[in-house]
Amino acid sequence: MEDDGGERSSFVAGLIENRAKEVGMAAFDLRSASLHLSQYIETSSSYQNTKTLLRFYDPSVIIVPPNKLAADGMVGVSELVDRCYSTVRKVVFARGCFDDTKGAVLIQNLAAEEPLALGLDTYYKQHYLSLAAAAATIKWIEAEKGVIVTNHSLTVTFNGSFDHMNIDATSVENLELIDPFHNALLGTSNKKRSLFQMFKTTKTAGGTRLLRANLLQPLKDIETINTRLDCLDELMSNEQLFFGLSQVLRKFPKETDRVLCHFCFKPKKVTEAVIGFENTRKSQNMISSIILLKTALDALPILAKVLKDAKCFLLANVYKSVCENDRYASIRKKIGEVIDDDVLHARVPFVARTQQCFALKAGIDGFLDIARRTFCDTSEAIHNLASKYREEFNLPNLKLPFNNRQGFFFRIPQKEVQGKLPNKFTQVVKHGKNIHCSSLELASLNVRNKSAAGECFIRTETCLEALMDAIREDISALTLLAEVLCLLDMIVNSFAHTISTKPVDRYSRPELTDSGPLAIDAGRHPILESIHNDFVSNSIFMSEATNMLVVMGPNMSGKSTYLQQVCLVVILAQIGCYVPARFATIRVVDRIFTRMGTMDNLESNSSTFMTEMRETAFIMQNVTNRSLIVMDELGRATSSSDGLAMAWSCCEYLLSLKAYTVFATHMDSLAELATIYPNVKVLHFYVDIRDNRLDFKVLSVFLSYEFETLGTAAECYIVLISFNCEMEPYMFHIMAFY
Repeated sequence: MEDDGGERSSFVAGLIENRAKEVGMAAFDLRSASLHLSQYIETSSSYQNTKTLLRFYDPSVIIVPPNKLAADGMVGVSELVDRCYSTVRKVVFARGCFDDTKGAVLIQNLAAEEPLALGLDTYYKQHYLSLAAAAATIKWIEAEKGVIVTNHSLTVTFNGSFDHMNIDATSVENLELIDPFHNALLGTSNKKRSLFQMFKTTKTAGGTRLLRANLLQPLKDIETINTRLDCLDELMSNEQLFFGLSQVLRKFPKETDRVLCHFCFKPKKVTEAVIGFENTRKSQNMISSIILLKTALDALPILAKVLKDAKCFLLANVYKSVCENDRYASIRKKIGEVIDDDVLHARVPFVARTQQCFALKAGIDGFLDIARRTFCDTSEAIHNLASKYREEFNLPNLKLPFNNRQGFFFRIPQKEVQGKLPNKFTQVVKHGKNIHCSSLELASLNVRNKSAAGECFIRTETCLEALMDAIREDISALTLLAEVLCLLDMIVNSFAHTISTKPVDRYSRPELTDSGPLAIDAGRHPILESIHNDFVSNSIFMSEATNMLVVMGPNMSGKSTYLQQVCLVVILAQIGCYVPARFATIRVVDRIFTRMGTMDNLESNSSTFMTEMRETAFIMQNVTNRSLIVMDELGRATSSSDGLAMAWSCCEYLLSLKAYTVFATHMDSLAELATIYPNVKVLHFYVDIRDNRLDFKVLSVFLSYEFETLGTAAECYIVLISFNCEMEPYMFHIMAFY
């Protein structure tokens, strides 16, 4: 398997649908050797559920069937990929490759767990599309990467995304979870950050990806959330444990989770058959993974020492399941039999190459020892050449850097060069205050050095085949180790670190309930409060008796910030982190919907009004009793009377549910809802004028209105407006008062 970068996506996704509006998805993570299967009914012709999952996985490759199999009115997944994911590589596979029967057999053979534990028999009957997508995805990976997936090595999850809170792609953008709308704040030199960028203080690539996954799909299980919060409590109260874990996690390589892919996949051909660059690269990556695993296992005793006295369930369970697990000692012993004890994982390119060449103990392979001597001789000749040039051309500060692409090259400060460089130097390039160049002698030595290193890699891989097979027998233990390190990195280096940098008592532990109220006392916007020192805190209280808030106030008074703040506090609470509030109790939310902003979408031929209607229709079709809905000035993309009618109609529908709704508006007439429905509360932002400055604050008050009697109930009538467009029919029951 190729070595992907830390931030680069490692997912390959397969998509297939049927005419019953069902979509099956299989997302294969090449980095952690895990397969995530989902099957769901697509409730929107714009494929909002599919877009949400694709936003979550962020695949580098999407595999689709060639023909449209969608229901009437649906564009099909293939067309969806062309329209919305043009930068992602699209692979069209024959319909026969999407074989659900073969997919079930593959998962039965490749899954680390037993089929009965996965519920495969039941799942096969109900969710055959996801198994068909899995068959095509695994087939493409084995053909494209030239590998075979090892039996009983995959971590398989069924329907995993819907075990978490669902946040659609539009809401992710509106709440600025991953990327901010604007990088710079107007009138200031401060840069605005997203919630992900604010908490992105993790030290490993796996911890960063886990943080992103949690923000996009927060937890719904209260027990799991409280387990994380208990861990945070202990870290915040025990400084020795907090700093000890922070230090020991740095001893683990940043790419620890990457080693899994090299143990879960076997090359289809023995590498001795053809010696080329690709085979050399694969051999080098395999050796690097074993060295990385050795370094991680060497750090486990230090982690055990730090966690020995931990009291919370999460850390105590890590100590018991990882630090006291004899399987890791067994793996370390097997590695120690063939790998030199002095070899360590290194990030400096030439040091890493040298460690990989000398990873295997001396005397195991005679050809390897000869290749090593050649490598050392050429490396020494290159350094002697650099010393010769320093004396010959009077360049005392000539340096000899190295990178994997170019090999060795010369770096000379420009101030030492008088006129032109001697003719011996070739490929002269200015680079900042330095000059980068090479020579014919250096190029020749580079080729010999690289060839010797490649021979070392291939000979080493041949000798390590037995060790690789032995390690593959304990692949489940390595999966557990990678997951534990990613989780500890997120909780310690992200959650605990961010909270520790704030003033005391600025963040508090939230309480999670299944049926209680949503109450936040003195809540603050987690991003904006780090930019503005005088941020005004706001409170909110919602329950089944008061499940809708109508927020009113002048422009620039903070209504949109208030809506965004409520959602961000809920998301932070459900990922198991402290929240920026004096007190918070949260009813667990299953979905968050937002309708914010006024932007058209020229790519889909949608005006501002049509975009607003599409987003609103999606909310009305998918809202549940446990959802949280925030809507910012619905209806302002059309006339006042039509906008009021649509806003009123949507409010009445949402009031019939138990969902919590926060509705910001400038329409004073919407305050009449509080006189008709007892579960509506009206908030008003007011502004003080002090010293010729506007002082924005919030008060939770009932607005008093004196309504003029306009007529009998017969004079109020219902207007039925139907919007028909190419993409999707919309139907709203609009109540207008005349």
